[in-house]
Amino acid sequence: MAMQLNTSELDMAHDSVMKVSDWQSYGYDSGIQSGITTTTHSLRGTADDGDSEYTKKYTTTTTTTTYAHGALPEMESQLAMTRGQRVRAAMFPETLVEGTHILSTQTDPSQQTNVQKLAEPSQMLKTAIVQLINYQDDAELATRAVPELTKLLNDEDQVVVNKAAMVVNQLARKEASRRALMQSPQVVAAVVRTMQNTSDMETARCTASILHNLSHHREGLLSIFKSGGIPALVRMLSSPMESVLFYAITTLHNLLLHQEGAKMAVRLADGLQKMVPLLQKSNPKFLAITTDCLQLLSYGNQESKLIILANGGPEGLVHIMQHHNYEKLLWTTSRVLKVLSVCPSNKPAIVEAGGMQALGKHLNGSSPRLVQNCLWTLRNLSDAATKQDGLDGLLQVLVTQLSSTDQNVLTCSTGILSNLTCNNGRNKALVTQDNGVESLIQAILRSNNKEDITEPAVCALRHLTSRHPDAELAQNAVRMHYGIPTIVKLLNQPHYWPVIKATVGLIRNLALCPANQAPIREAGAISSLVRLLVKSHQDAQRQTTASSQTYQDGVRMEEIVEGTTGALHILARDPINRSEIISLQTIPLLVQLLYSPIENVKRVAAGVLCELALDKQAAEMIDAEGASAPLMELLHSNNEGIATYAAAVLFRISEDKNSDYKKRVSVELTHSLFKHDPGAWEATHSMQLEGQPPVYSDEMEPGYPQYGGYPADMPMDHMMEPDLHDMVDGGYPIDVEYDPMLRQPYHDQYNHA
Repeated sequence: MAMQLNTSELDMAHDSVMKVSDWQSYGYDSGIQSGITTTTHSLRGTADDGDSEYTKKYTTTTTTTTYAHGALPEMESQLAMTRGQRVRAAMFPETLVEGTHILSTQTDPSQQTNVQKLAEPSQMLKTAIVQLINYQDDAELATRAVPELTKLLNDEDQVVVNKAAMVVNQLARKEASRRALMQSPQVVAAVVRTMQNTSDMETARCTASILHNLSHHREGLLSIFKSGGIPALVRMLSSPMESVLFYAITTLHNLLLHQEGAKMAVRLADGLQKMVPLLQKSNPKFLAITTDCLQLLSYGNQESKLIILANGGPEGLVHIMQHHNYEKLLWTTSRVLKVLSVCPSNKPAIVEAGGMQALGKHLNGSSPRLVQNCLWTLRNLSDAATKQDGLDGLLQVLVTQLSSTDQNVLTCSTGILSNLTCNNGRNKALVTQDNGVESLIQAILRSNNKEDITEPAVCALRHLTSRHPDAELAQNAVRMHYGIPTIVKLLNQPHYWPVIKATVGLIRNLALCPANQAPIREAGAISSLVRLLVKSHQDAQRQTTASSQTYQDGVRMEEIVEGTTGALHILARDPINRSEIISLQTIPLLVQLLYSPIENVKRVAAGVLCELALDKQAAEMIDAEGASAPLMELLHSNNEGIATYAAAVLFRISEDKNSDYKKRVSVELTHSLFKHDPGAWEATHSMQLEGQPPVYSDEMEPGYPQYGGYPADMPMDHMMEPDLHDMVDGGYPIDVEYDPMLRQPYHDQYNHA
């Protein structure tokens, strides 16, 4: 029985082995033989678990690997290795015996195995450790070599000095040894001394390279500065070797940027005198560094600006803007020009060198920072370029720029146009023909009440609407593009007086066109002008008692009095406007203005009264206010315009007077106003008897015979087109270093001094 049982057991065992062999023949591993695929049982069970609530469908992927004859034993040997051995072989392959090959378990080339993922950071760590060891070795080597190298650099034999400089140059190229050099003031001083005294080009190149490498660290910059390296580097700017020039200028640039006191040291070493001639070089990257050095040295320092001027800097800078297209160079050059453009001495030189045209070339460029710098520079230069020719293209671009939504672009464009159209009939005509009026009105609408845009835009419109062949076209264009209501609104609160002053002058010019009279009245301009007149006169009177002139936002209140009165004068030529002005009780104030100590105020006040006196009731009101006495005095004025207006008012007042009064007035007129032409009074008198209104336009507003205004000898230039030295009105190129009364200068994110 026992024998039978043993035989049965043997048969069962044989069957088991056969089954395993069958499994393996199909490429499956049951886990019985190797245990490689053995895993922990699932806590939730599998599809075979009787108590499972879930049924899972498994998909089995079979990977068949075919091995060459004899490869199976090697695979078995590799798999027999421990896990630690395989991981070490993957992470530190250099520890393997040469010729040893580790079997890869990677089946998909697109996916890394876990061991491979671990191997990558370990290799990085190993590389870092090796570098750290080498770094320490470099530092120790340099520290030990520094004392000996210092002695060699001070050797009398130039060959020895050259070799020592080459060794130090090699050390300066590695960070660890470079730090050791920086920490030794003796070796830095020796390098500076060698560079300053050597006549060997190679030694000069090595020493300049050493300082260049040291200048990349703040500690190195301090060492160079304390060792007197700046004068030596400035001396190197005269070197004929390009590499020495590059090392010297870049090192100086780093010093100027990051080392306190370097700017003054460079100026004292005549660095500017050496840098400006370098603008003749052709390498754009070298020029970019050089121009940035000039900007750093000249910004906020008037003496440096004058040195640049004396050495031909403006011409060199303008040449770069004309002939180069490297964006960084153009940007750095425009920054220097922007700094110089606020210098009264440099400004004309830049304009004469063609700076306006050169800068205008880049306004359509793709670099916003370059466009911005060019605009600011043009804005600063524009007051010196009012007589410059060849600006047609620039004016067209500026009108186009008025469509921008960028507030800085609008600020600059309106300011430039305001200055370039001041007292320049050709420029006025060009801007008018290029739809400049419409563009300026749109700019005002988009300005969000920003005074830096509104004021120059209004000033430009004021220039376009006066004293050039297309002035009437511009006056009509303002109305046709619905600009009158927008302009009149600027007279309302809150008051920014430079804008008020410009707007008052513009309204006066617009009123010269008969078609504009009604729209101006309908927009409420007359009441606003009268209100401003009353307020400004009260403020002026208040300050007169305090024995000081009244300035608000840089504007004298007497200028507002004169401007508003002058605008009312032109508006009073329309009968309906005249009635509205009279109804606002303006006559007492206008009579009071006849006593003003300011001649221009007397003139415009007499002009308004001259127009109002055409109304018989108004003439009686003028007489009732006691105007005869001051008007008699004004007959003797040296200003022909004042005397003419006074005579006209007196004549109209005297029409209903008795013969004795008329005779007295006639005698006064004859002896004062018409003493050189006794028949003039009779001619005027007979013209009145025929029922025709007096014609004063030819006398008072040459160029506007139908709608005259002011006498030819007293043009209202300061109201219509201020001289550009009057920076408060119409002039925008400002440098407050020289005049504290002027507006604050405009800076951007690239200039900070």
